[in-house]
Amino acid sequence: MGRPRSGDNPTSTPERLLQAAEVAFSAVGFGAAKLADIAQRAGIRRPSLLYHFSSKENLYAAMVERCFARLGRGMEEVMQGDGDFTTRLMRTVDQYIEFVHGEPELSRLVLRELLDGKGPGHEILLEQIVPLVDKLEQFIITEGKGVIRDDVPVRASIMMLCSDVFIRSATGPLKQPLWGEEDHAKALARVLLFPTH
Repeated sequence: MGRPRSGDNPTSTPERLLQAAEVAFSAVGFGAAKLADIAQRAGIRRPSLLYHFSSKENLYAAMVERCFARLGRGMEEVMQGDGDFTTRLMRTVDQYIEFVHGEPELSRLVLRELLDGKGPGHEILLEQIVPLVDKLEQFIITEGKGVIRDDVPVRASIMMLCSDVFIRSATGPLKQPLWGEEDHAKALARVLLFPTH
């Protein structure tokens, strides 16, 4: 496959590589993914890939950071937006659900890395996920004081909700038979975090 002319594809080469990497790494994991396959999917050759990303580890790190940076920006914007705490928290849950369901490859990649625990992915995911969970936990504890339940383990509730959405997104055609028609993450957030009157 020849290298595409610059006018043939408006998406930059690094961006095409990151998109192709997300598909490849989520499908087979870090170890089994081949740079030549990723390059071919992006419409270039392996040496050109290595010009943009000097190693498989660098490509993987850039791809994971890119995904979680998008998620972090979206959540930060909603948490700092207008409205009372409950409104902003529910919008944050919506933002997270929309992002994860729009990125099923990322869901599969995260689950694969959590189970595999090999390669650079485990450490990279820790570097990307933990700060987001920390930020959300701090938001709920600080701004939800007097609103959320006193007896709720906030971090465990966050992880329960996040895991549910990730697993649901990653299951593809099994999503509906396992979870049903509706996504109940918002209802679960309310039950877990807010007192029932």
